[in-house]
Amino acid sequence: MSLDSEDSPSPSFDRDWFFPSPSFIHESPPKSPKSHRRFSTTPKHSPDSILSKSQSFRPSSSIPPPTTSKYGILRRRVEFPRPLIKPSKQEQHHSFLDRKPVVPSEKKQSTEKVSSGPSVHRVRFRWDLTITVAIVITALASSVHKNFTLHNQVIDLQDQILKLNVTLRACNSLSNVDASDSVMQEIDDYDYGGDNGLKILALIVSLTLLSIPVLAFKYIDFVSTSRSSGNIWEAVLLNKQLAYRVDVFLSVRPYAKPLALLVATLLVICLGGLAMFGVTNDSLADCLWLSWTFVADSGNHANSEGIGPRLVSVSISFGGMLIFAMMLGLVSDAISEKFDSLRKGRSKVVEQNHTLILGWSDKLGSLLNQLAIANESLGGGIVVVMAERDKEEMEMDIAKMEFDFKGTFVICRSGSPLILADLKKVSVSKARAIIVLAEDGNADQSDARALRTVLSLIGVKEGLKGHIVVELSDLDNEVLLKLVGGDLVETVVAHDVIGRLMIQCARQPGLAQIWEDILGFENCEFYIKRWPQLHGMQFEDILISFPDAIPCGIKVASFGGKIILNPEDSYVLQEGDEVLVIAEDDDSYAPAALPTVWRGSLPKDSIVPKPAERILFCGWRRDMEDMIMVLDAFLAQGSELWMFNDVPEKERERKLIDGGLDLSRLENIQLVNREGNTVIRRHLESLPLQSFDSILILADESVEDSAMQADSRSLATLLLIRDIQSKRLPMSNQVHGGSFSQDTWIGEMQQASDKSVIISEILDPRTKNLLSMSKISDYVLSNELVSMALAMVAEDQQINDVLKELFAEEGNELQIRQADLYLFEGEELSFYEVLIRARQRREIVIGYRVSNAERAVINPPAKSERRRWSLKDVFVVIAQKEWE
Repeated sequence: MSLDSEDSPSPSFDRDWFFPSPSFIHESPPKSPKSHRRFSTTPKHSPDSILSKSQSFRPSSSIPPPTTSKYGILRRRVEFPRPLIKPSKQEQHHSFLDRKPVVPSEKKQSTEKVSSGPSVHRVRFRWDLTITVAIVITALASSVHKNFTLHNQVIDLQDQILKLNVTLRACNSLSNVDASDSVMQEIDDYDYGGDNGLKILALIVSLTLLSIPVLAFKYIDFVSTSRSSGNIWEAVLLNKQLAYRVDVFLSVRPYAKPLALLVATLLVICLGGLAMFGVTNDSLADCLWLSWTFVADSGNHANSEGIGPRLVSVSISFGGMLIFAMMLGLVSDAISEKFDSLRKGRSKVVEQNHTLILGWSDKLGSLLNQLAIANESLGGGIVVVMAERDKEEMEMDIAKMEFDFKGTFVICRSGSPLILADLKKVSVSKARAIIVLAEDGNADQSDARALRTVLSLIGVKEGLKGHIVVELSDLDNEVLLKLVGGDLVETVVAHDVIGRLMIQCARQPGLAQIWEDILGFENCEFYIKRWPQLHGMQFEDILISFPDAIPCGIKVASFGGKIILNPEDSYVLQEGDEVLVIAEDDDSYAPAALPTVWRGSLPKDSIVPKPAERILFCGWRRDMEDMIMVLDAFLAQGSELWMFNDVPEKERERKLIDGGLDLSRLENIQLVNREGNTVIRRHLESLPLQSFDSILILADESVEDSAMQADSRSLATLLLIRDIQSKRLPMSNQVHGGSFSQDTWIGEMQQASDKSVIISEILDPRTKNLLSMSKISDYVLSNELVSMALAMVAEDQQINDVLKELFAEEGNELQIRQADLYLFEGEELSFYEVLIRARQRREIVIGYRVSNAERAVINPPAKSERRRWSLKDVFVVIAQKEWE
């Protein structure tokens, strides 16, 4: 049979190396035994075993299996010397197609053993390389040792010759002492450094220590490789474990990198010193110092002489260059990290008695302005702001604020108030006051974040030196926050404060400006101080004891420090009591001698209460139910409250009931619902705008997150209402006033403002100027008034109790009274005398506004001087509600 015949199967390429005898080829194949025995014909080290590790096939019928030992011997003899012939791609393809792969279960173990052949070769190769390197190092060390042994023998012979010469010179010239001393010194120089065996030992130790890391790495690599079996590797090899431990040490330990650099430097110096000691005649100390000079300056090795010293000095210089590169990298990284920390606000604030503000909102500008004014009398202060913003952005925004900081420094830091590490970074435990600002957006989420912030502040281990002032968005969350913080926390509910102020200012035009003067630090504000010289005096006499302040209440020590606002005249000041006053600054007032005042009688015995009123709410606020309850307490019986907004009537009732309002329990007001858009003229014209006593334009809930949109909507509603009122009111009832012409649209709106009061809730301070110039509306500047209240409570925690009582619907409040309640037309009285007359109604006069003035004067100077008053003048008083 021809081997080239197409009908005959082609021999496999893995049998190309096998050459049987011709008789074997032409001999007829013997009959196969009955047992169907399968075996692999793939040679142990054939190329096919490498390409196909687990393939086996049936032998061709024309070629009998090699069952005799003769062919096995031949196979082993030609296995290694016969070069492997790489078959062509076509032959490989045909051979692969002709095979029928069968993997018997009993042969799997042997196949896996064959598959691990390359790994075993690689392990053996690396281990052979390691042994070769060790033999080379040993041979090198032996040759160096032999060289130094010969060198030491030469030195010993020279020493003997020198000693013989010295002895000869000593015998010839016994009188020459100097020559003998110089010779003895030369002997000492040769003997210095002493033991040659010690030098050899030092050289061997240095070489051994240098080879230890190489051998250790090779051993680790060998162990890691030897533990692998086939394609299955251990989960974590030894070299990877070691690399991981080193990585963790360098990453977690802050001192790891400098320590590693120090250890490397000491090793290079010590090993270099030992090697230098072995190749020179210098002492060990000198060699160590010389090694340090090579490390510090790589150019010092230029003066070395001899092959050994030069080789060692060059090696030390290479090590020094590497150490210098590492040190330069560490220093550069440390400097970059420090500058990056300063730029991003990561460094710690080392301050005390500072004011800490946590959070960022549009109220921050007004708050910083008020704190700067409050610290002006102290020469300035420190205010630290921490928010989850970039430090550079915060500093740029603060730099754009258009006010004078008056010596107060503002320090910004990036961080979260919920993380204790960030709180410690701003020295929270040493701050005298901590202000937590509400976030813009959802009220419940903002209050929840404020609650978590308070929990973080209370959790500070060092404790807090100052108190916490928290701005809340919803009044319902105040109870929970007080439960967590206790007496350490004071709350200012922004919506509640503005809502109550709007109701008070709507019923009493001009009260908004008075509140701005009292809450802000620019004019007069509340102060509490103890005056021992006033102990035993009645409150009626205390009222006229301060030329530069107006007493308003007493902090009673016997009642646990409770502040009684507007107490009775007969109250006697006890030891430990403090006096609450309205003054320009805390150091601008002091008690003086009692002035002489004339007590007169009041022109009127009683005040006629206001009749029923009609009030309009334009827009929908989140705390509408709270405003309705407050308004029900302020208004007289039979009053009407009209609510005009785009919320459906059924949904309004549901929201009011969910907020806790019981419509059946309203005593003084009746609700009237109207649905429409407050910025559409056609919808507004459906309302009897000319019949309302007060109109409140609220920042609608749908746009309250954007101050500009809310103010634009409020301003459009205001202009539309005033224009509609001016067209509906008869000309005979319009009274001309102001600097604008009656024919202009602003003049018409000013005249319409005399009929009804409009209070606009303004969020952006820039909108304030538009309304002030036009004089078509009284206003309430929300964000600015809340910022003023926050700053005042931050300066003195006790003032919050005073503000809460003045804002509440019960107790004392700020009121504007006509002058005819206290004096007659043309009567000349001093301010003290008006103050004493007002005490007959248990009222405290804190200021006045003359008829031709635009602003009221709070805490007027020269209180003892008499002046002529007009019945058109008004007085600002602290009094109970009108009908009580």
